[in-house]
Amino acid sequence: MVNPTPKADLRADPPAALDTDSPAALEEKLDSLRAEIVSLGRVVVAFSGGADSAFLAYIATETLGARNALCATAVSPSLAPEELADCEALVSEWGLRWRAFETSELSDDSYAANGTDRCYHCKSSLLEAIGPVAESESATVVLGVNLDDLGDYRPGQSAAAERGAKFPLVTSGFTKDDVRETSRRLGLRTWDKPAAACLASRVPYGTRVTLGTLTKVADAESALRDIGFRQLRVRHYGELARVELETSDLEIAVARREEVVAAVRGAGYRYVTLDLEGFRSGNLNGLKGPNNPTSPSGSNGTNGGLR
Repeated sequence: MVNPTPKADLRADPPAALDTDSPAALEEKLDSLRAEIVSLGRVVVAFSGGADSAFLAYIATETLGARNALCATAVSPSLAPEELADCEALVSEWGLRWRAFETSELSDDSYAANGTDRCYHCKSSLLEAIGPVAESESATVVLGVNLDDLGDYRPGQSAAAERGAKFPLVTSGFTKDDVRETSRRLGLRTWDKPAAACLASRVPYGTRVTLGTLTKVADAESALRDIGFRQLRVRHYGELARVELETSDLEIAVARREEVVAAVRGAGYRYVTLDLEGFRSGNLNGLKGPNNPTSPSGSNGTNGGLR
């Protein structure tokens, strides 16, 4: 049994609602999502632990039962350690059926070269890892892509669709805020979880992705979370780290400058900069040219393709 209690009434009116459709409209979308999942019969949910995939994993398990809904997590150096730990915690809390799959994107030069199609090769690696299991279970792979994701540069979506994966949140009309608000109304703690993306998204297009680079980014971000920052990115430019925080946290970061610098330098960076524009998910997508004038001094490669 999945907890919290399934099929909670979304027409209740808890405080601090997000800017989404009306409760009745959200209920209709949720009914549509459940119907879509039922039509698939058996599913394998690509489960990263983020708000979207967690919501889909919960609803799929609630709707089909754990026997017919497998949650699959791709484990590689591009997955932050905290994200893997939270996947494991959610599995325990919600009674999900779960398997972790080792993927080896870094061994694929097309991925490691970090061109604008890096996400395509990453998603291909995921589908190659979980595809045989989905086939053995006569299940369809489903991803937590929502309507808002369709407007960003996400070549991984093409790789997934080409291999038969489905996007039930899109089919049911869920936006990112719809997912969060519905999760909140269902009592899922992931409703306000900070947006996450694979660690390779911190590396500018054209700069090769290596194990060392991903480790530095992961260590720097972990150290900043230990200070107390929730939503953040550490953008990698060789020896220089560009830290993005929520604008409301910028004053705190300046006041605790020595701690911030020590945290990032402790991960192996020589220079630590604070981006005064603050955190932006999808920041710089599309700025892919090597002569991009906004590229930071000393960076190797381009300034685009970061999430």
